[in-house]
Amino acid sequence: MRIFAHANAGKTTITEQLLYHTNVKNNRGRVDHGDTTTDNLKVERERGISVRASMVTLPLSDRIVQLIDTPGHVDFSAEVERAISVLDGAILVVSGVEGVEPQTQVI
Repeated sequence: MRIFAHANAGKTTITEQLLYHTNVKNNRGRVDHGDTTTDNLKVERERGISVRASMVTLPLSDRIVQLIDTPGHVDFSAEVERAISVLDGAILVVSGVEGVEPQTQVI
């Protein structure tokens, strides 16, 4: 499964919440604190954005889910396209404040 959205819509934050609520993590990482599970490159922690796709594993009901947190910035569209080839499903995140952005439509 993959999380899609435009930049700063909350993909990494939702990933952290899923990891926390499925008891994979004891605390929720925060993008602004630079301590999220999927943003592990130095540039990602410094800039507060995802630059490359990153996968985590979590239990969901009676299944094991492989979740891919992908970048939202158009500069990293190639990384998003590479992740598409391994999908069984996807979660589309749309910010209630910004609504559907042009990059959301592209995705």
